[in-house]
Amino acid sequence: MKPKTYKPYLFEDDLETQRKKPGFQRMYEKESLKALLAVRITQLRRMMKISQKELARRLGTTQQMVSDIELCKQSNLTLSTLQRIAGALDRRLVVDFR
Repeated sequence: MKPKTYKPYLFEDDLETQRKKPGFQRMYEKESLKALLAVRITQLRRMMKISQKELARRLGTTQQMVSDIELCKQSNLTLSTLQRIAGALDRRLVVDFR
């Protein structure tokens, strides 16, 4: 008997299959935007060499909240919150439609 061969799992292949499903693209874009925001906030904070605790102090919140934002655990970031974060990081928030 010939041994079974397994096709390796490739995330890209699975993603392409999932993207064909109705509603998936919208959900994917929503989640990827959250992830991009989280990564960018973390990058800016690290570039400024400030801790999560210091960013939290500037925002008037807790270090845990900043951690949750950076780990995409905070699912509902408002424009107001993003503006406060931008200000605390000496940046300005730019929103665009494409």
